[in-house]
Amino acid sequence: MKLRKIKIKNFRCYKIETEINLDDLTVFIGKNDAGKSSIFDALEIFFNEPKDSPDKDDLHVAANDNEMSISCIFESLPKEIVIDATYPTTLKEEYMLNSEGLLEIKKVFSVGAKITTKVYAIANHPTANNFNDLLTLNQTNLRRRASDLSISLSEVDQRVNTKIRRAIWESSDNLRLGLTEVDLSKETAKAIWDKIKPQLPIFALFKSDRPSTDQDAEAQDPMKAAIKEAISGQEQELDSIAERVKKEVQEIANRTVAKIKEMNAELASQLNPRVTIKKWDSLFSVSLTGDEDIPINKRGSGTRRLILLNFFRAKAEQDSQEKGTGVIYAVEEPETSQHPNNQKMLIDAFEDIVDTENCQVLLSTHTPVLARRFNRKTLRLVTKNNGVIEILHGDNDNTTKKIVHALGVLPDDDVKVFLGVEGKNDINFLRIISKILRDSGENVPDLGKAEDEGNLVFVPLGGSNIELWISRLEEFNRSEFYIIDRDTIPPCPPHYKAVADGFNARDNCKAWITEKKELENYIHRNVIISVCPGYAGQGLDFEDVPSLFAQTVHEASGSGNRWADLDEEKKEEKESKAKKRLNTEVVSLMTPELLTQVDQHNEIRTWLTEIGRALNS
Repeated sequence: MKLRKIKIKNFRCYKIETEINLDDLTVFIGKNDAGKSSIFDALEIFFNEPKDSPDKDDLHVAANDNEMSISCIFESLPKEIVIDATYPTTLKEEYMLNSEGLLEIKKVFSVGAKITTKVYAIANHPTANNFNDLLTLNQTNLRRRASDLSISLSEVDQRVNTKIRRAIWESSDNLRLGLTEVDLSKETAKAIWDKIKPQLPIFALFKSDRPSTDQDAEAQDPMKAAIKEAISGQEQELDSIAERVKKEVQEIANRTVAKIKEMNAELASQLNPRVTIKKWDSLFSVSLTGDEDIPINKRGSGTRRLILLNFFRAKAEQDSQEKGTGVIYAVEEPETSQHPNNQKMLIDAFEDIVDTENCQVLLSTHTPVLARRFNRKTLRLVTKNNGVIEILHGDNDNTTKKIVHALGVLPDDDVKVFLGVEGKNDINFLRIISKILRDSGENVPDLGKAEDEGNLVFVPLGGSNIELWISRLEEFNRSEFYIIDRDTIPPCPPHYKAVADGFNARDNCKAWITEKKELENYIHRNVIISVCPGYAGQGLDFEDVPSLFAQTVHEASGSGNRWADLDEEKKEEKESKAKKRLNTEVVSLMTPELLTQVDQHNEIRTWLTEIGRALNS
């Protein structure tokens, strides 16, 4: 399952029900105390049910009643689910999906002498009398209901509640379906919720203000798991040794008591030699040391947080594998205590995680350096309007202006160049190809080094993200360059010609449109074949290199499924992985000579030379 929406009501600063749409990668932006952390805490309460959470102080101070609610809406639902005996059914057949065909689970917390919780499915469910409560009826009452309605169950397996419910529902031609709160907290319906709950994704929250030592619970858990796994392979031999040791120690203890008896028989009668064996995993502990055996606990806060974050990822992945579900990583302010280079590495890591099937990442930040690296479609601005929390989608033009106003763009004084590209894959391509040329002695800049030193800032253009920053970049009087994919085959004009013309009309601004389809077409065919034997591409300027690469890799995998038989979503996922591999592993095998062969008009060297002049000015 994947989490697509969350709704919060009467929880902390969220008084009215607030709906938040989520993507595979979602970045919450806002000033301090805007309400970002409350979103993450609400999800933590929903998924992990921490002890003593929520508490009475989490209820909005101006709530009209004593109830707060947190709802999660899921897509990519399991094709089948077993909720009765061993008989498979679907959530749709049980009328447990909402009007959009999604699973919507609502948890309501009532504040009184103690906090009580109820769970509901918000579903397009039968509302007609005698058909609206079947999920709450046990087997005996289901049979009685069928009898009362004169429904024959002679051909129905009456040992399976699902089949009885289906027979009753199918007997009516007017179930009067309507959006209903189906109570999953009582009777038979609770057993259904107990079967759904293990299917939910793992939710793993990493807070910005948590302790950061290698003795933190999340740090220790994956290491403890590793110890248990290592011991399990040696357990028989270890137990044999333990028994021998126990026998010898027991004999010594018995002789000791015998000697005591010679001196004090009364004392000896009170003694009973007993040898116990601890669990093997309790005998081992793990800590990390760095240079010169310095414990991680004594390292800088940024290093501790970086290491702990990856401990945290390891534990979440382990839990997900054990449950066979997806995982949601929620990370508050990943930039905290991190050097800008580490921030960039974290962003790359989060984007890689999202490329993994069944993984989602939720981030929060109030740092423009991080925000400007993401496609604006992933951004959510958390803001207050007359005391009411609003969640504004970054893909809206009005929202981009508000994000700019809320965060601004604050480059360091060392920044000399803004370089706009299509997305993260193009950033990788340009970083690698420029280093290859620079290392071979050519007079072009190493763009990766320029970025790391703070002289160059990459600005992803994907999803018109440039609109988020373009109105502010002019204010800094820095050189701006944009590399835009042509996409279309001549004589058709380039897809973004008007955008490029607009850039070129401005001062200190230069836009280039590729002569080939996209940057992947500048990777020599022989290099691709060296990594992917059987690659079907011919090295043509407008062939779809990522698609051909993904298709070749898929067919070579021996999965048995033809490329043509895959659905579009699966193809897109494989093509995304292909683009990443092409722009990292494959392009790194290029040489200046191969680039000359594939880029006969010297486009890439021309771009780099002009960017280099601006960096050296």
